[in-house]
Amino acid sequence: MTAHHPGHGPHHRHGFSLDDIEKTHTRKIRDRVLLAWLLRYLLQYKRRFTITVVAVVVVSLTGLLPPYLLKVAIDNYIVNSDFAGLTIIALILIGVYLINWISDYLRTYQMSWMGENMVNQLRKQLVSHLHELSFGFYDRSEAGEIISRVTNDTDTLSQIFVQGVLTLISNVLTLIGIVAIMLWLSVPMTIAAFSVIPPLILIVFIFQSRLRKAYRATRKKIAVITSRLEQSISGIKEIQSFTRELDTIKDFKQANIENLQANVQAGKLFALLMPTVQIVGAIGTGIVLWFGAMSTISGSITLGIVIAFLLYVNKFFHPLVDLTTFYNTVQSAMSAAERIFVTLATKPEIVDAEDAVELAQVKGEIIFHYVTFGYDPDYSVLEDVNIHIDPGKTLAIVGPTGAGKSTIVKLLSRFYELQQGTITVDGLDIRKVTLNSLHKQMGVVLQEPFLFSGTIRENITYGKHNATDDEVAQVAKSVGIHKFISSLPEGYETNVGERGSRLSVGQKQLVSFARALLSDPPILILDEATSSVDPYTELKIKKALTVLMKNRTSLVIAHRLSTVRNADNIIVINEGKIVEEGNHMKLMKKKGMYHRLYKKQFKDL
Repeated sequence: MTAHHPGHGPHHRHGFSLDDIEKTHTRKIRDRVLLAWLLRYLLQYKRRFTITVVAVVVVSLTGLLPPYLLKVAIDNYIVNSDFAGLTIIALILIGVYLINWISDYLRTYQMSWMGENMVNQLRKQLVSHLHELSFGFYDRSEAGEIISRVTNDTDTLSQIFVQGVLTLISNVLTLIGIVAIMLWLSVPMTIAAFSVIPPLILIVFIFQSRLRKAYRATRKKIAVITSRLEQSISGIKEIQSFTRELDTIKDFKQANIENLQANVQAGKLFALLMPTVQIVGAIGTGIVLWFGAMSTISGSITLGIVIAFLLYVNKFFHPLVDLTTFYNTVQSAMSAAERIFVTLATKPEIVDAEDAVELAQVKGEIIFHYVTFGYDPDYSVLEDVNIHIDPGKTLAIVGPTGAGKSTIVKLLSRFYELQQGTITVDGLDIRKVTLNSLHKQMGVVLQEPFLFSGTIRENITYGKHNATDDEVAQVAKSVGIHKFISSLPEGYETNVGERGSRLSVGQKQLVSFARALLSDPPILILDEATSSVDPYTELKIKKALTVLMKNRTSLVIAHRLSTVRNADNIIVINEGKIVEEGNHMKLMKKKGMYHRLYKKQFKDL
């Protein structure tokens, strides 16, 4: 095993950041692009979409008939005392309402079905895509924002977009039908009714921009709420340990108040818009009533036409109000759609090469050749690092915090892309093998073990689902936790709680050791795996390490230098450069940085 140093290289970052849209007041993707994308989802359900559109058309048409039937009833039958004809009209009216009810039911049910299935598909697609994205994406994004995309934004699309598109069709058809019927009945009366349209358009224009900003603010604030909530739950132990409950509650209350204020402001504007439009509608109704009464008295039109006109004018303003607010509600849906679209359009930074091959079972020879890398393009974390690990040997990586130790193993796992140099496993460049096959060669135990909600057995078998009970018990015995597990009332079926909250840090670490051992990887990575445990547990882990690392290529990142004395080789890294290399005895004799770190630790003890 050998090691060396410096150099610099470009750092490329790809994809979108989730908060890019939130930082600007205008969206970056055109509405027509988002609409085309969303319509593709709806058109997957062509049969249901067709049924819904037909139902919408029938609802609109049957909604237009009652005022006209009332006009016929008054002018043709009531004034002539024709009860037989009136009975027929009444039956027709009942039939129209029945057809309208059935069609409305079909429309509502199909819209709900398509909306929920669209949400279901989007969420599955989002979660699947999120699992493909590289670590760099998560470095730039907050968990709360991501959760908000998968939950709040998909719900918004279902509630607004699916219903909005079909409601738009219904409203447009209704307005066209009303205008056509009114013009057919009386052109002068129609002109009188539409005299209020110009002031209505002016009102809508004034409210439109304000409502747009208000709805955008509500979307931003709910994302902040989700983010605050996620952090307060995930970090509950730290919050309570540092007695920051009141501060955390205060921060959440502030975010909640801001969300409340944003929603109240939007509601206030909308509440102001509706009565204003209704006042204009009332003026229009008054004009029609006055003009119609004068025309009836003069004999130019019938009473039935006046009554029908009053009903049509009333019907006219309802879809018109919906259309005035439709733009703003669609803007909210489009903002949600854009955030989802941006997430789905984010490309993984680390992908398989077109000619990537499957990495078969490896012996475990690892070579870093002049590797340079930095998370930030202007700052290198590693510079010209050269490492050679022979199969089955153990390399310990030590150094001060922030020196680049963990970055070395992240690059080996290809969680980030190199700027310069190469890393090979058994002579194969890791960029030329599939990520899945590369990760199957490795077992990883981190400083902060992550256990999934479920049983101890499920966590141990996470990397090998078909493991037998004997295999699970054997690895647990090897790492020294079988006795503890057996003492539990439910044994291996004990639920560990969220993130393993029902186990101690040491117990969680031993379970993660058992998990790594069961998968039997040829390459083992231990990243500060003993730094979070007590001395007694550390002693048990040291014994387990002998079994765990036997016949495996192992990379051990250690803060406690007492755990690396038996390593075949040790590299000391500082400020991204390898400054010393050798076994424990050689480095102690050199009396350099390793010697100083080692002596300091034992002096502190």
